[in-house]
Amino acid sequence: MRAGLGPCALLTVWPDLTPDVGAVLAALPQEESIEFVWEAQDGTISHAIVDDTDYQALSAHVADARAACSLPLSIAEHHPLLCAALPDSDGVLRARW
Repeated sequence: MRAGLGPCALLTVWPDLTPDVGAVLAALPQEESIEFVWEAQDGTISHAIVDDTDYQALSAHVADARAACSLPLSIAEHHPLLCAALPDSDGVLRARW
């Protein structure tokens, strides 16, 4: 995997995704913002911060997703499990968070 990363590449690690996207959508909390992470049919991983007013649009947007998960989100937090950046060839970290 490292061979596919270039200078200044950012890597974000999320929890395992659930293949039952419908169940993940059905379990979304009311009146609370969450981070929704999904895998599209082409294998692309995407994420969005949504609240209960966005759930209907989210459901339509991820209808053909292969897998998904939702993560609790408080106003002060927005963290995946792990974030990493690859330094440039001179050893200097020039990534933007």
